[in-house]
Amino acid sequence: MTGQVVDAVADPAGAVATAAAELRAGRPVVLPTDTVYGVAVPADDAAAVGDVFERKGRDGAKPMAVLVADTRQAAGLTDADLDVLVDLWPGPLTVVVNRAAGVELHLGPGAGHLDTVGLRCPDHDLVRALADEVGPLATTSANRSGEPSPPTAAGAAAAVGGNLLVLDGGRCDGIPSTVVDLTVVPARI
Repeated sequence: MTGQVVDAVADPAGAVATAAAELRAGRPVVLPTDTVYGVAVPADDAAAVGDVFERKGRDGAKPMAVLVADTRQAAGLTDADLDVLVDLWPGPLTVVVNRAAGVELHLGPGAGHLDTVGLRCPDHDLVRALADEVGPLATTSANRSGEPSPPTAAGAAAAVGGNLLVLDGGRCDGIPSTVVDLTVVPARI
């Protein structure tokens, strides 16, 4: 079912079901978020992550962030105290935290040695439902590395190559999330 555009506004449940099938088959999906369009794959699928890096021309040492459905799902990936996020998530905030021991994530060809992970719970019902259905999603903006993030589904799909399922959620605002490193004291933006 690659190369298909699904109207995620008209049929969000159908969009989640279709995207979940693609992700489980190891195929990247272009999706809207509360910030920019992204391209997502299951965070435990090394081959799919590699495909995203190739499509974007992304530096293998730059890890992808992980989208989660909620703080409960995030808590399974880190031992960090996430209570501070209750009033901040969902929203355009990525937090860098220490990865919990034994958590297997594939976030980039050169990122396997990292003990940290960037977690984000977007203020976008469709994306949170998809993460709840499939599990944590490794994601990055749907653009060629170093280029601006397209605000539309068509622009995002063109930027990362065709033959992907595209969830069209309308225009995104184009403002990336704020990244806060919680592994240092005081926290650093």
